[in-house]
Amino acid sequence: MRREVLLRLLLGLLLGATTEPFAPRDGLAQVIKSGSPTCPGVALTFDLCPVRKGSGYDQPLIDYLIKHRIPATFFMSGKWMVKHEPEVEHLLGMGFFEVGTHGEVHAHLPMHDADEQRGEILGPVKLLQEHYAHEAILFRPPYGEYNDVTVAVVKMLGLRFIQWNIESGDPDPTLSAEQILTGVAARAKPGSIIVFHANGKGKQTRRVVEQLATDVLPRRGLQPMMVSELLTCKPRAHD
Repeated sequence: MRREVLLRLLLGLLLGATTEPFAPRDGLAQVIKSGSPTCPGVALTFDLCPVRKGSGYDQPLIDYLIKHRIPATFFMSGKWMVKHEPEVEHLLGMGFFEVGTHGEVHAHLPMHDADEQRGEILGPVKLLQEHYAHEAILFRPPYGEYNDVTVAVVKMLGLRFIQWNIESGDPDPTLSAEQILTGVAARAKPGSIIVFHANGKGKQTRRVVEQLATDVLPRRGLQPMMVSELLTCKPRAHD
């Protein structure tokens, strides 16, 4: 408790916070890793991190999702958005897609103080709001890394902290589509949030998503959902 009080005071000084006190039970209570286990859905999420080489956009994957109207959630970094304005507009225009944020420059947040973390987190939120008139309330930290300061800052900014409970590993060039699919399928269950990449680093991502959407999930009575749908999902009706 003493540690939480000190953290709250420190953040208040650094951020000028006027919101309610931050007091999660275990320091991680604000982090969402899955939906309800009674929900007949799975969230397919795709990170759009900046890349040094390549287009930074998996067009075949996006085309597949759009053609088959598969709900998906994209977490965009500010640096990625600046280089992909037409793609941002395109994704925002799809009613079965939703867009969250993924940090400004894809920084390692725990290496930064509260004020620096606030800037990294808030940058792409402001960009979407000011340039695209889009209110982004879903946030995913770069690399999935965070500490108690990150959790507190996200709460103070009024965002929802979205992680995952299934890591696909799709950026790993040594993994085949079959290996990725096997790993994901073994862990997929009602309420799961799966992390993939849509920035071209996942060479097998489209094939894996296709198998999930057409075979694995339907056989289990599950369907793809946006994260926001998953979090408000009604329990499966009993026969």
